[in-house]
Amino acid sequence: MARRRGPVFRIFRGLLLLALLLVVSSLVYIWQLGAWNLVFPSTQHDTVAPALPAELGSPAVLVFSKTNSFRHKEGIAAGASYLEKISLQRGWGYFHTENGAVFNTQDLARFQAIVFLNASGDMLNAAQEQAFQQWLQGGGGWLGIHSAGDDSHLGWRWYIDELIGARFTAHILGPQFQRATVVLENQGHPALRGIPDIWQHEEEWYSWASSPRAAGFTILATLDEDSYTPVQKFLGNERDLSMGDHPVVWTNCVDAGRSLYMAMGHRADAFAQPQVQRLIENSLVWLMALENSDYEGC
Repeated sequence: MARRRGPVFRIFRGLLLLALLLVVSSLVYIWQLGAWNLVFPSTQHDTVAPALPAELGSPAVLVFSKTNSFRHKEGIAAGASYLEKISLQRGWGYFHTENGAVFNTQDLARFQAIVFLNASGDMLNAAQEQAFQQWLQGGGGWLGIHSAGDDSHLGWRWYIDELIGARFTAHILGPQFQRATVVLENQGHPALRGIPDIWQHEEEWYSWASSPRAAGFTILATLDEDSYTPVQKFLGNERDLSMGDHPVVWTNCVDAGRSLYMAMGHRADAFAQPQVQRLIENSLVWLMALENSDYEGC
């Protein structure tokens, strides 16, 4: 005769099934959110380069969106769509990849600009990092968008020192997305052509431990911290993220190369914003030195 299970066993079994369901649901949510590699960081590096189009054209833009940390799915999709659109309109070559093996001397020589479109984490091996560094120092132009400036890149010291110039601390939370006032500086810079001196943008705003201005970077835009609430609220704690001097767009000269970082671009709607669109297009024109300008320096 079969032994009947008691009520304690049935309760235990139910709780076990409930716990399993919660774990599975949490993992699915993390995946959908784009945070899988944030919770479980990847150090996977590509070794076989993608095949580039035979007729790529020149100038050409390489868009790189590999994510070994948090993945901004919507921002990457919308950003890539806009970058492809302006490349076609301008007659530029365009190639989008998440394969880090494209960072080799031969392939990079075919591009005049590289965009890190919400690229995150430990994306490249040492040889690939070196190839990118040599390409940029030799006269390339780099555009970093949003998470290209977060703390997932801290293991790449040259990148942080030469392209970001500051250490990321956190982003606002509670609410995560806020409308703030962007104030331009150095309005004569070619990247700011046609952009209002003051404008509004809703974003997941980043903060850094210090302003890259202190490291000698050229600041193109800052946030008016009185126009939003620069705090991070999490699990009952509140962290002040105010910087005083709070840049969100800046440039740097790296030997013969040029770099520009912009903090906007978490969500898809950022790339539909006219000021952001103009900033991206202007930046690429300047980074590839496609137009003559009286502006000196970075």
